[in-house]
Order: sequence, then C-alpha cells, then structure tokens
Amino acid sequence: MNKWALSILAVVLVAGSFLAGVWYTQRTTTATGAVHEGRRILYWQDPMHPAYKSDKPGIAPDCGMRLVPVYADSQSGSGDGRTSASSESETGSASSSAASVHITARQQRSIGLQTETIAPTAGVQTLRVLGRVALDEARIYPLTAATDGWVRQAGPIVTGEIVHKDEVLATFYNREFLTAQQTYLNALGTWDDFKKRGENENQLKLTGAQMKASEENLEFLGMSETQRREVARTRKIASDIEYRSPVAGLVVGRKAYAGMRFARGEELFRIADIHHVWIIADVFENDAQLLRTAGSATVRYEDRQLPVRISKTLPLFDPASRALQVRLETDNPGYLLRPDMFVDVEFQVSVPQGIAVPVDAVIDSGLRKTVYVEGADGNFTPRPVETGSRMGDTVQITKGLEPGERIVVAGNFLLDSESRMKLSGSR
Repeated sequence: MNKWALSILAVVLVAGSFLAGVWYTQRTTTATGAVHEGRRILYWQDPMHPAYKSDKPGIAPDCGMRLVPVYADSQSGSGDGRTSASSESETGSASSSAASVHITARQQRSIGLQTETIAPTAGVQTLRVLGRVALDEARIYPLTAATDGWVRQAGPIVTGEIVHKDEVLATFYNREFLTAQQTYLNALGTWDDFKKRGENENQLKLTGAQMKASEENLEFLGMSETQRREVARTRKIASDIEYRSPVAGLVVGRKAYAGMRFARGEELFRIADIHHVWIIADVFENDAQLLRTAGSATVRYEDRQLPVRISKTLPLFDPASRALQVRLETDNPGYLLRPDMFVDVEFQVSVPQGIAVPVDAVIDSGLRKTVYVEGADGNFTPRPVETGSRMGDTVQITKGLEPGERIVVAGNFLLDSESRMKLSGSR
C-alpha cells in the first residue's frame, strides 16, 4: 500500500475516534443528567407548558421563555419540605409530587401570585346570609263582611298603599243596620229620660244593659266604633255603614268595588301593620350550628343598619333551597322595609379555635377542594382539603392544612392549570 493510501486511512481513523468520543459523551450526559450547582438535572422544561421537554437548555418555541431545569431531587418528594397529613395514602402523595409546579420569584411577580401564612383563628366572626322581609302574622287584619250587603262607594285605596287608622275604605248598605241603629237610639233615649227623672238604680242598670247590647249588635254587624259614637252624638241613623281601617298599615289585599254585592264572611280588605316585621334568613345546614352561639344580629338595607331579635321559634326547613329559615323580628321605622324585599343579615357568632383561609385560596371543582402549599425553592404542591363554614370572605379548613404553612391566596387558577398540564404530561 502506498503512502497516500496510508495517509487517508490514518485521517479516517482519527475522525472516527473523535466522533465516537462525542457520541459517547452525549449519551452519558443524557443518561446520567448534567450537574448544576451540585444538583443533577434530568431535563429542561417549558415553564408555561410543562409537557414540552428538552435535553439541553434553550428557548421555549411557543412562548419565548427560557427553559427551566428540572432537578432529580425535586422529583423525589412533594417539594414543600413537609410531610402530608397521616391520612394521605402513598398514591396520593405521588400524585401531588407529579403535580408540583416550580415557579421562580420573577414568574410569581409576573402572574400576580401571592402567598399567606396560615395562623389559627378564634373569637367572634360575622356570618352573612340573605334575608327576606315578611309580614308579622300577629299584625294582619282581615276585614270580612259580617252580613250580606252591597258596596255603595269604594275609596281610591288600592293594594300597596299606606292607610291611616280609622280611614274610610268603603261604604255599604244593609237593611238590618237600620233596625239595629233604631234599637240603639231608643235605648239611648230611654237612658237619658231615666237620668233626668232620677229613676232608681235597678232601672238604670237594666236600661244600661239594653244600651250595651245594642252597641254590641252594631259592632257585630260591622259598624266601627268611630261611626257608632257619631250616631250617638247626632242621634241620627246612618244610611251607609263605613268600613274603616282598624290600624295604620299597608293594604295587602282589596276585593271591594263600587256596586259589588257581597255575602256574609267574604273578605273585602286586608290590612297589615308593618311597624314591626319579620326577617326570614336562609341559613345553610353546615352553618346552622354556628347560630347556637349567635349573640346578636343586624339587618343592612340601603346603607342603613337595623338591630333585630332572634325569635325563639324553631327554624323551618325549605326543601327547595335546602336551607333553614330562621325568623328574626325588627321594628320598621318609616316603613323602610316592605314585604318580600331582600336584605343582608349579619350574625355575630363565636368560632372555636381552628384554621380559616381566604375563599379565593380554595379551588372547588365540585368533588374536590384544593389549596396550593408553598414549599422550598419556589415549588408549589396541590393539597386536598375539607372545608367547614364560610364567614364572609373566609372559609374554615377542617382537614388538610396545619398552622405555619404558606398557601397561595391569589393567582392559584393559573397555577392549577399548569399543575394539571404537568400531571397530564407525566402520565
């Protein structure tokens, strides 16, 4: 073999040896992982889309962000430096580790992620529920016809108007009233004559009893006390009987119209005294036990606050809303509250020692409630929790968290999306 051929063979052998060394080095690096600051790197990952992985650093092709390293020691545990609750199984711990998300401090600021340290809470808390204004059943006055008749005149009073005490609502006619009024006037005349002639006491008592019976007969037939006194003063028979409001209140029903005939027992008007009303508060079952410690309650409506009294009546259960209807009582100055209005009810309840977190910190998917716990080096791990009563902007945590842990209170929805994508990619 000539020298030229030997030279070519030597060059080929040197080049082959060099390429074999490069191939072996890359294979070894990929298999064992690079080492950075004493930690072995498994691969590089897209921070926005964890499913994208690379065996070397670079730029993510979708969002333009720099790929972040995934270390071997971050995959060995949950990443938060703490042990889970003893009730969690090994399978659940492995799933939480796979769903852990690493976010740098710069990325946390860019997405608005905020954390908060859990501290035990106790004392008096405010329980806010929705309430509905209702009429006080003891202050409703139905005006029913004591006898047959027909309506002569009906005033301009309609449902929803406020009427005064003794205000005329309508007038009606009935022949029985003429005879009853005549009997009453005769008894009044006899009483006056006996008084002038100085009759004996027994005779005056007998005449007084007859006069009292005549008054009761007129009252039974529907004549108001105001009109009865007017008849006694003028000694004249009234042709029409007046229906007057027994109290100052709200007209909640009207069935009387001019020229209408009515039968005995028929309701013509319904008046409600709304100086004092009920508030029906809907309290869910898991919050009902807190009402046992409620010391006071208030009602808020249109920037006004009214003190209320919790009724001793047992709450009723509404199967439609699945809530207990707690009855409250309050005065209604200026008729501020009307029936069927909605108001805000605040109960001051005593809360035992426990953990309460902001409502926004809990991600509720329906069957599962999750809170993200901050670990070491910017790792965030999803933690299943169980919740109790909600009070305003906070909710009680009955299981899953411990005092001193740091949880995510803002930006957790984006964190949850990345965690789910990472868990899906790992599967």
